[in-house]
Amino acid sequence: MVSTDVDTTKQQAACCLAPNPGKATILALGHAFPQQLVMQDYFVDGFMRNTHCDDPVIREKLNRLCKTTTVKTRYVVMSDEILKSCPELAQEGSPTMKQRMDISNKAVTQMATEASLACIEAWGGDLSAITHLVYVSSSEARFPGGDLHLARALGLSPDVRRVMLAFTGCSGGVAGLRVAKGLAESSGPGSRVLLATSETTIAGFRPPSPDRPYDLVGVTLFGDGAGAAIVGTDPAPLERPLFELHSALQRFLPDTEKTIDGRLTEEGIKFQLGRELPHIIEAHVESFCQKLMKEREGDHHDQQLSYDDMFWAVHPGGPAILTKMEGRLGLDGGKLRASRSALRDFGNASSNTIVYVLENMVEESRRRRAEMEEECEWGLILAFGPGITFEGILARNLQARAAN
Repeated sequence: MVSTDVDTTKQQAACCLAPNPGKATILALGHAFPQQLVMQDYFVDGFMRNTHCDDPVIREKLNRLCKTTTVKTRYVVMSDEILKSCPELAQEGSPTMKQRMDISNKAVTQMATEASLACIEAWGGDLSAITHLVYVSSSEARFPGGDLHLARALGLSPDVRRVMLAFTGCSGGVAGLRVAKGLAESSGPGSRVLLATSETTIAGFRPPSPDRPYDLVGVTLFGDGAGAAIVGTDPAPLERPLFELHSALQRFLPDTEKTIDGRLTEEGIKFQLGRELPHIIEAHVESFCQKLMKEREGDHHDQQLSYDDMFWAVHPGGPAILTKMEGRLGLDGGKLRASRSALRDFGNASSNTIVYVLENMVEESRRRRAEMEEECEWGLILAFGPGITFEGILARNLQARAAN
């Protein structure tokens, strides 16, 4: 049962847009983070100390990267306590995959549980109403998988229908929304899908080396955490839909599979990010967006939208990717504010980050609505991951003010 006050909900709904019957909507969002907060201004000293590195060249590169990433704060599972109990994690060449997976498996389940409970509380419904679970993580390797561990931790029904997306990287959050949309729309109005994402960088933590300059980018950019969303069609009167998920698209770019490359080894995951990634995304993003936008034209032949007529919820893989997108699409500087804010506050938290971007957009919509400002109804939710894979959803912001 939803516990929201009926009169308040009706008043809120009156000034918001109505979803289309049968279309999946995001009904609530939630997040969770580990306790360890990293202040980017103080990161380098701690990292160099913890990894027993005294190379001045590496220190200088890390200091420079800490500024260019635009990240100010991040949350991480790694802590002094973990390094004291497992000092081998900071030693080059140590076979530590078991230790890393033991830490990661526990952490991702805990964070996913906390994010899911926060999301369910914001939604106002009961756990018993969850019919499907979509779980996304690139930070664990075990079976049964994290989807079952999360279902048990939450106390979901044994009959809940589960899907797990593994090793989808930064595109995993939007991929999870795409899968949740399909499940909700194919299962009928009574279905409610819980999407949970959870990531940690424990598997990739290792001391810096001059032979692996790409490691330094990841060490200054990535963060840990979890995100969650409730997805369903035909909202009940007491539910408050945030976004309608109109159409979804996935595309991989041939011959780019080495650009984002990760390998599980006895020492953990070895991750390499190609310098050409922002340029590849810049070269292909417009055709991808145009194809998504055509899905809307079938229903609205007389209403052509420009890029600046739309909102943009983009996974912030890094500042260069966002800047390249702005330039290619000619976006106003404020269009990617929600993405840049998420990057600043949480770093690139892989699949989770799109949840943080959407939460920023919800807060911005509430502010604009309170100040009677105009905002965009239609927009795109985008992410880019290994493959290179593009994930996109054409969406409506249902928190935008309805026309009089």
